[in-house]
Amino acid sequence: MLKRVFILSMLSATTAALCATDENSTPAVYKSASELMATLAKSAEKNSDQASSPISNEDHYRVNIVRRGKPGTAMAHATGPAKGTEVHYIIDGAATVVTGGTLLRPAGAQTKGAGNATIEGGQTRHVTKGDVIVIPAGTPHWYKEVEGSVTYLEVRFDVELKK
Repeated sequence: MLKRVFILSMLSATTAALCATDENSTPAVYKSASELMATLAKSAEKNSDQASSPISNEDHYRVNIVRRGKPGTAMAHATGPAKGTEVHYIIDGAATVVTGGTLLRPAGAQTKGAGNATIEGGQTRHVTKGDVIVIPAGTPHWYKEVEGSVTYLEVRFDVELKK
C-alpha cells in the first residue's frame, strides 16, 4: 500500500513538473506503447548495451524509455543537460542499482561517465518490474548488475535549460 501511495505521489509531482512547461508547448505529448517499443528496438539494434526511446525532451524536463543490456558506468548528473532529479520506473527486467556514496573515476578520467567509474559506499538495491527509484540531482548512481536486461521509464526534471 505504501508503495502505491509513493508511486502515485511521485507521478503527481512529475505531472506538476511537466505542467510547468513553456506556454508555447503543445497541450500534451502522446506516444503509443508500440511506437515507443519500436523506437527502442531500433535504438537497441545500434547499441544493445544501452538504448533509449525519447518520449518528450523539453527545456525543463526529459522523458525517455531506457533499456540496458549490461551494467553501465557510475555517474552523477550535477551539471550539464542531464542535470536534474531523476525518477526511474522499472517497466521490465531486473538489476542491481547503487545510489549515493562516492563516485570513483579511473585514474586520468576527468569527466563524468568517463571510463568505468564505480561507486564506493552507497546503498545497493535489487530492483524489478514495478519498482521506483528517485535519484536527487547530483547523486551518484549506477546500474551495477543487469539480469538479462532492464527497461525503465526515466523522467528528469529541473534539467538545465537548452540554449
